[in-house]
Amino acid sequence: MLDPRDAEDLPGELDPALRGEVAHTTASALVHGGRASEDPAVVDRLIRLVEAEGLDTVAALWADSPPHTLPGALWRLYALREWVRRDPRAVAERYRLGEQRAEVHGAVAGVAAPPGPTEVAQVVDAVLSGVYAGDLAVALERAAAFCRVLATGAVLDADLVDDDELARRMTHGAAGLVRTADELVQAAGLWRAGRLD
Repeated sequence: MLDPRDAEDLPGELDPALRGEVAHTTASALVHGGRASEDPAVVDRLIRLVEAEGLDTVAALWADSPPHTLPGALWRLYALREWVRRDPRAVAERYRLGEQRAEVHGAVAGVAAPPGPTEVAQVVDAVLSGVYAGDLAVALERAAAFCRVLATGAVLDADLVDDDELARRMTHGAAGLVRTADELVQAAGLWRAGRLD
């Protein structure tokens, strides 16, 4: 990975084509390298990539990547993990609300009952583990189901809020989660077809 100090020394904006090439190269190296390793410590380091490198570094690499690409899919998974890591109680509460209405998605996501902060954190770690040591398409579909349950919970939670502006933001956030879920499902299909690059 490009050292942040070296990146600061680059003159001007990074060419979009070069940025895309760096995104694809790093994502492919991580996924294929992680999948080739049988060392659980390697998978654990890859799961904790954002903690080691920082969210800004990972975002600079992958956040602008289209959702139907490997770096775009990885960005969505790491951003989801980071959200859960930073606010596990709120995520667990939204999940708890949502799974009552989105039972099928809850079953696919696989959060242990009752869903608390520890349980939602374990699921996102298991999803990322599946990227490197399991079926990547299944990992993407689990993450999509997790997002759909959270979206359902966010809408239900918005109904309980008296502040109209807050309710609007929560509903808007739920729509973003549904869009992310759709993107992850599409990425899973592309992976199965050998076309997620």
